[in-house]
Amino acid sequence: MMLSKEARAKFKKQGYRIVGNHSAIKICDWCRKALRGDGVCYKQRFYPELVKSHRCVQMSCTLTECSQRCVFCWRDLSYTTCTPIKNPDSPKTIVDGCIKAHKEILQGFKGNPKVSKEKFDEAMQPTQFAISLTGEGCLYPRLGDLIKELRKRKIVSFLVTNGQHPDVIKKLADEDALPTQLYVSIEAPFEELYKKIDNPIYKDGWKRINQTLKLLPELNCRKVLRITLIKGLNDSYIKEWAKFIKQAGDLWIEVKAYMHVGYSRKRLKKEDMPLHSEVREFSEKLAKTLDWIILDEQARSRVVLIGKNKLPKIDFAAI
Repeated sequence: MMLSKEARAKFKKQGYRIVGNHSAIKICDWCRKALRGDGVCYKQRFYPELVKSHRCVQMSCTLTECSQRCVFCWRDLSYTTCTPIKNPDSPKTIVDGCIKAHKEILQGFKGNPKVSKEKFDEAMQPTQFAISLTGEGCLYPRLGDLIKELRKRKIVSFLVTNGQHPDVIKKLADEDALPTQLYVSIEAPFEELYKKIDNPIYKDGWKRINQTLKLLPELNCRKVLRITLIKGLNDSYIKEWAKFIKQAGDLWIEVKAYMHVGYSRKRLKKEDMPLHSEVREFSEKLAKTLDWIILDEQARSRVVLIGKNKLPKIDFAAI
């Protein structure tokens, strides 16, 4: 992957900091809010033993590589390709570079009267990597080594994948390189709608996502399905959703509203963004059909957590 000077300048203007040849970080708004004492990300609310918003690095190891062109994506897809990364940067280079760039951007908070010295010092020692910023992490050839590098440093890893690469997920499992928490994004319970929303690169994209879901029960890590709810598009079909989800086994579901931000505004309307009450209504219907329960929610982020039971605790010190 070779980015032009123009592309690099555009990414920088948007708040990205490019790391090496194909990685990047961008400070999450919740990281800034948490530092100022203005609330925390819903992930900290749902998974407090793993996530501290002010200590989270939001990053990508595949800045411009993805195997879908989702209509709700807030990224600029004009730079997106799906090509093999030749001569990939090493995991150590990526982790070191991401932490360095992350810390450099946060230096401006050091003198902020709303930021305590304790929180700032903690932010300088990240404890979580969210491999979710942009692109598809499974397209980085050394993903397993990257997760192991984070594990070696006692850093929690959240990997978000579009489910198009079941072979990579299987390889991570075989190599004992699964992330602390694996997210699989699902936006449609049947093929026609899936193609309309996710625009897969691969002709067998629907087969691939189903293969990934069927693989999930075998994986020894936390697993979460992420549904981005788009009003009037995928916020019905409750029976179809339940049938689709059941093949993934015992896990959790985050139902989150599509947000009308970034480049998604060129593809969808503001009216396509559901209210939290509508996310809650969909979640209640889905939970009832699955015979599961609502575990938690955060109205500020328009997100609801569904599962069979309460989340098991994870010993952070053992990671």
